[in-house]
Amino acid sequence: MRRRIEPQATGNEPANKKDAADKTTPSKAEAKGRLSYTSVLINIGKFLLLIIVIPPFLNYASLQREGQMLLPKDGQIVDISLGQKMHLLCKGQGKPVVILDAPTGMSSDIWFHVQESLATLTKVCTYDRMGLGFSKRVMQNETTGTERVWGMSTTGRMVDDLHRLLQAAGISKPFILVGSELGALNGRFYSHIHDVQVTDLVLIDPLPEDIFEEEQWKEYWYGKLLPSFQTRQFSAATGLSRMLIILGAMEPAVNGEGVTEEVVQRQKYLLSNPAHQSSAVEEHYFLNESAAQVRDITKFKPLSSRVSVSVITGDHFDKQIPEHLNQMVAKLQKKFLEESYPSANHIHIKGADRRMIYKKPSAIIQHLRRIVNQQQAKEQSQ
Repeated sequence: MRRRIEPQATGNEPANKKDAADKTTPSKAEAKGRLSYTSVLINIGKFLLLIIVIPPFLNYASLQREGQMLLPKDGQIVDISLGQKMHLLCKGQGKPVVILDAPTGMSSDIWFHVQESLATLTKVCTYDRMGLGFSKRVMQNETTGTERVWGMSTTGRMVDDLHRLLQAAGISKPFILVGSELGALNGRFYSHIHDVQVTDLVLIDPLPEDIFEEEQWKEYWYGKLLPSFQTRQFSAATGLSRMLIILGAMEPAVNGEGVTEEVVQRQKYLLSNPAHQSSAVEEHYFLNESAAQVRDITKFKPLSSRVSVSVITGDHFDKQIPEHLNQMVAKLQKKFLEESYPSANHIHIKGADRRMIYKKPSAIIQHLRRIVNQQQAKEQSQ
């Protein structure tokens, strides 16, 4: 009987199997690692997509809702013809009417303290220049507006808009015209052209029209200040501004005691509104052209002696800029006042700068109340 011979295992077989197992194990680990790395990249991509898409979308949706809710209850949207509508807010009763024109790139809310106080004495009106606040800019192909004559966002255009606004709203004349910074340029232009409509011209922190001939000032304005507003415009367009406001990293200019919640919310809405911020950028960009227009108009048509001029300035034009620039502004202000308005009443507010409208409004209010009282006494005596 034959014996069955079983194949005997050699000593090399287990080693071969082990080698095969070792060869397959790293490939699986590598595949697992690649899969894990890819999933991380996908998750990062999704996160970035959410950051890029969701904030602008939520901001846009919020702006649509807030635009109707936050329109001042006492305000009105006035049709000034040429397809344009502007926001006008008047408070109080009586004569003379006081018209307040805001600094560069700012809405009418900046006058909150001044308007509330003066409204106990007479009628006080603020307005939003075209593109700012609730005065929405029309599309270029929807109007034959005066931008074709004066250019967009320049003093000539703004004065024409203001004149048509006051006509359409039926504002009593003559009135007291108050302007700060760019508003002061507008006030000067308006008073030289429509002098019979203005009894008093009040200039707060007026910019001399030849300031942009100084290279250091141009470098500051166009190299530092304008880019900061362009950044703010980008921040509003991407929804970042709204996030910063929610986190408390960005706050409205007008706040604190006595400021209503409505005003605070309205300013937050405008900080998040890319259309408003875009117009603010344009006003800063074209300010040199606005100054040139005022220089030309004051030479062409001197101010009537019937118009009383007051100038209100602080210790600095802006405490946050280098001192040599403040000194430059002060020197040029003095020169242009001596040349253009030698009989102007100059009021100095200690410790103030260009933010005095909302930081130190009491000093401005005191002077404006005095002018209103003088005009009211004059009217009663006639």
